[in-house]
This record gives sequence, C-alpha cells and structure tokens, in this order.
Amino acid sequence: MLDPNYILCYVNSPEVSAAFYAGILGHDPVEASPGFALFVLQSGVKLGLWARDDVTPAASAQPGCAELAFAVADHAAVEHMHTDWQSRGLRIAQAPCALDFGYTFVALDPDGHRLRVFAPSAA
Repeated sequence: MLDPNYILCYVNSPEVSAAFYAGILGHDPVEASPGFALFVLQSGVKLGLWARDDVTPAASAQPGCAELAFAVADHAAVEHMHTDWQSRGLRIAQAPCALDFGYTFVALDPDGHRLRVFAPSAA
C-alpha cells in the first residue's frame, strides 16, 4: 500500500514562500536553495516548495492549485488561529464558519494556495 508523505507546492519564489511557511509553522526549512525549500513536519510529512519555473514537466501556469489542511482540537483553536493569521497579514479567503465536516476558515499563502484550518465535527 502506498502512503503519500510528501506534498509539493509550485511557487513563484521558494525564498518568499519559505519565509511565509517558517512564520506559520514555527520553524525553518531543513533545506533551502533559490529553487527549492523543504520543511519536515512533526508528523513526518514533508512540504516542498518548488520554483514553478524549474518544474519538469512544466507546471500549470495557474497559481494556488493546492490546499493544505490543519486539523485543530476545537472551535476556539480555529478562532485563535484565524485571529493570529489575520494579525500576521495572511489573506483570508473564507471567514470562520460551520460546514458539514466541522468549523473552519481558509487563508491563502503568497501563491494563492489554500490553507484550511478546521475542527472536525463530532461523529
């Protein structure tokens, strides 16, 4: 069975995106160059930020094609992260709201990738 553990986001500037993600993740990338940056998350999943112009085969020219989701404990944690990210200047695409799967909001990274924070609904 395959177990994907590597997320790649194609970005305009790995340096700008690495600084952005270092700010919200709370740690620096383990690898950084002008064309690529790599974060290793606590779960072991790796987040790679690859310069869109260096990807082979060429990536879509359309920005913001990925969504990273961050599950949190509860409604209060969603509200806390929303307030924190707003104060950091992140663009908010969806204000906190209740959806079928839980309480959530969506912010955008510098390339328009969606960053969803959510507290799952009780089953």
